[in-house]
Amino acid sequence: MQKESNIYLDLKYGNRNKVFNKIREAGSISSSALSYELQLSRPTIKQNVDELLEMGLIYESGSFGHTGGRRAKAYSIVKKSKAAVGIDLTKNHITVIVIDLSGDLIYEKRVRLAFSQEDDYKRELGRLVEEAVKSQGIESDAVMGAGIAVPGLITEDQQGVFYGEILKFTGMTANELGKYIPYSCRLYNDADAGGYAEISQSEDLTDAFYISLSNNIGGSILIDHKVYKGESPRSGEVGHMTVLPGGRECYCGQHGCFEVYCNAAILSGQYEGDLAMFFQRLDEGEEKCRQIWKEYLHYLSIAVNNIRMLFDCKVILGGYVGAYLEKYMDELKRLAAARNTFEDNADYLRVCKVKKDALALGSALPFVHEFWKTL
Repeated sequence: MQKESNIYLDLKYGNRNKVFNKIREAGSISSSALSYELQLSRPTIKQNVDELLEMGLIYESGSFGHTGGRRAKAYSIVKKSKAAVGIDLTKNHITVIVIDLSGDLIYEKRVRLAFSQEDDYKRELGRLVEEAVKSQGIESDAVMGAGIAVPGLITEDQQGVFYGEILKFTGMTANELGKYIPYSCRLYNDADAGGYAEISQSEDLTDAFYISLSNNIGGSILIDHKVYKGESPRSGEVGHMTVLPGGRECYCGQHGCFEVYCNAAILSGQYEGDLAMFFQRLDEGEEKCRQIWKEYLHYLSIAVNNIRMLFDCKVILGGYVGAYLEKYMDELKRLAAARNTFEDNADYLRVCKVKKDALALGSALPFVHEFWKTL
């Protein structure tokens, strides 16, 4: 009897999940259309629609049909019935976003604040999160959780940092960092978060390698729309792939790392951290910028070709620099193709679709996606 009961519940919740997600995907849809597209009976559709209405997850958003006859009710999801918070922490900034149940960005704020393990920093982080949620009129119990993207390696349970040399916070936990955040917190490696955001926005891709070209360099291996973490877990750490043996010293203690030749600060540092100004001056033909950019592309082409040789998949260029790369892709592809043993082009290279807040977005989206699957 227990087994039969479990099968019934699985079927019941499975149908509710299908109905909810079909409404979400359609934007607005009638009961008859739900029945037709899901191949479920009208009574089953009605039962699930009634449950979702009672749960406050959907609402009657209008009607379909011509005048003169009975018009069919249209249903849509209540986007702010659930929400998730995404946070991106760097050495000098905090970015906080809020996304709704559809996964859409509804709030974003970036403030300049140097990272610290002191209580004042954590208190301000909590204040920024609560401010974000309240500004959208979202109830606290509607927030599914807060994801925090950090430049560090994260334990498998997403609750601790086991390598955090950049922020000097090895051993920090989600509970400590989120001391004043009134929601369940998880930690995410920043590049993994960026990669997850990117693959989630790319319907034509299931597998890819994402490179985050920000003030630090990271990578993410994406297989079947999931982040592959490896055994340690520390996969994708291309920032510490050697591109010049015996080259410049990296903060990790090694020499010649990809990190020290292609981090965004190499470009923005020319103009007091203003990356946009670097690219403006580059476009204006400033010789200093042209020489720096030539060297930058040289080492970037080495890295992307190495990744192509290893994974034979699409390579997505993201992060701060990725947002500016579109007009320079022909030159980069030419350099990468010249290094390729098997191909005479580098059409596997792509510029990121998510050009802003990718790390914060990628740390918030898992909460929403899990809800879609488990409702």
